[in-house]
Amino acid sequence: MSFIFNKKVWNIENKYITDEKIFNSRRKILKNLALGSLFYGGMSSIPKGVLSQSNSYYPPKVNNLYKVNRAITKENLATTYTNFYEFGSSKNIWRRAAKLKTSPWTITIDGLVKKPLTIDVDDLLRKIGGIEERVYRFRCVESWSMTVPWSGFSLNKILSLVEPSSDAKFIRFETFYEPDIAPGQKQKWYPWPYQEGITIDEAKNDLSFIATGIYGKKLPNQNGAPLRLVIPWKYGFKSIKSIVKISFVSSRPKGLWEKIAPAEYGFWANVNPQISHPRWSQSTEQQLGIEGRVPTVIYNGYGPQVASLYSGLEKDLKDTLYR
Repeated sequence: MSFIFNKKVWNIENKYITDEKIFNSRRKILKNLALGSLFYGGMSSIPKGVLSQSNSYYPPKVNNLYKVNRAITKENLATTYTNFYEFGSSKNIWRRAAKLKTSPWTITIDGLVKKPLTIDVDDLLRKIGGIEERVYRFRCVESWSMTVPWSGFSLNKILSLVEPSSDAKFIRFETFYEPDIAPGQKQKWYPWPYQEGITIDEAKNDLSFIATGIYGKKLPNQNGAPLRLVIPWKYGFKSIKSIVKISFVSSRPKGLWEKIAPAEYGFWANVNPQISHPRWSQSTEQQLGIEGRVPTVIYNGYGPQVASLYSGLEKDLKDTLYR
């Protein structure tokens, strides 16, 4: 197994590699601050409901099987340069996203499962058994990228919890719909609420992840709080944010962008530098905060772990596997 995990590392020039001492020292500071708020600030100074997720799970234990030989993107870039069309089409939507109330937050898991449930996020985390940290590459379809330490849990744990039936071939994810808070949802030409889908086999892959945090802290709203999908070998629009519903279904679901522009944003959306977007090349990418572009790698560098999922599909699906 160690041989397989070694293949997860994409080797690039040393000048792009982050000194881990910097990131790890910040984790220690965060941990001490959390403890200090409890023992010196007093329990009464902490708002009700904040303790459950924010202080008991963060910073989480690091899973060193999921590390990347690439610079970790600076936190201020990863948390301010982001897409969230519910709050507008610009990248600088973090102030508007702050209006979304993410606690308490309820998620429904239904469809072709033996044990459907509607549950608060904190209760879900307790059932799951806590969270861990994984460092993943993230590749946007717009040809920019970042490397992020996500906190969360394997999507496969959701499957174990609800026990999908054999008829469940796909999973459909859905985000919130609150146009009074999210001004982008007042734009009627978008088929809100945002939905995305993956196959059940993709969901079972070890890399498929539900994120609840980033940089050792809870997810900020603009990054998809309190619960988002992270599929690191696919373009970023597949990693739906602020999930309120997960449905196990028999038919392939269509995501918001596929409904609008299927020739540009399809169901599969696997990263492939050789298949261009209709309006730009995907052969290289701009890493946030790093000068110059670097080559994009097939499946975003995760080919050894996921290529077998698509064995035999290229003959029929061809380029649509990669957009």
